[in-house]
Amino acid sequence: MQINEISRTTPLQLALAWSFAGIPLLAGVIQTLINAMKLFQ
Repeated sequence: MQINEISRTTPLQLALAWSFAGIPLLAGVIQTLINAMKLFQ
């Protein structure tokens, strides 16, 4: 491996990483909003 070699992240890797973190995050936000709506009824 050369010193000046730069490893690049492919768009697929980036999408997989974001979905891996984003899907549980989105589910948590939705669940929080559902529970918050119960307080205002």
